[in-house]
Amino acid sequence: MSKYLIGITGASGVIYAWTLLKAFKNTGIETEVIVTDPAKKVWEQELGFEWTEVKRFVSKIYLEHEIDAPPASGTSNYSGMIVIPCSMATLSAIATGASRTLLQRSADVMLKEKKPLILVIRETPLSLIHIKNMEMCALAGATIFPAMPAFYLKPRSLQELVEGFVGRILNFLGVKHSLSKSWEQEYEKYQSTSYSED
Repeated sequence: MSKYLIGITGASGVIYAWTLLKAFKNTGIETEVIVTDPAKKVWEQELGFEWTEVKRFVSKIYLEHEIDAPPASGTSNYSGMIVIPCSMATLSAIATGASRTLLQRSADVMLKEKKPLILVIRETPLSLIHIKNMEMCALAGATIFPAMPAFYLKPRSLQELVEGFVGRILNFLGVKHSLSKSWEQEYEKYQSTSYSED
């Protein structure tokens, strides 16, 4: 049985994390989560409810100061880790191997153990420092997965837009879901539509 570790930082876009946790729960895949202190504040500001609600969808919650918790060890049995959203501060720490917090150390473990590490970065515009840090993480084995929702699926609400993006993450991991359609499905509809030539 797969088990994924989810890291939530203080970048904007915690709705992605919330939607991903619910999706994993619906697919029957176990998740554990690490929540940073800034993430708690952003969560409550953006979503309007207590961050502790994550306990409804995860098997374990860790805080960033718990540096001796199981995710800090290479012997932990995780299929991979998704940092969603990933702040530029966290990206920098992962790129340099700082490992000052449990989340940073856990990401470092994923890289050294050659396990999937997905970084859902959330910042714009990007400075050269940000770009170089992404390069370092990518060279070390991480997947840079910018929070760029797709519009070709014609989302009718913010939630559908978010679900479409989260569906892309699950597709990347090979996890079956019902969050969104694929472009293949949308393309068939597109092809069936006739257009008159000028």
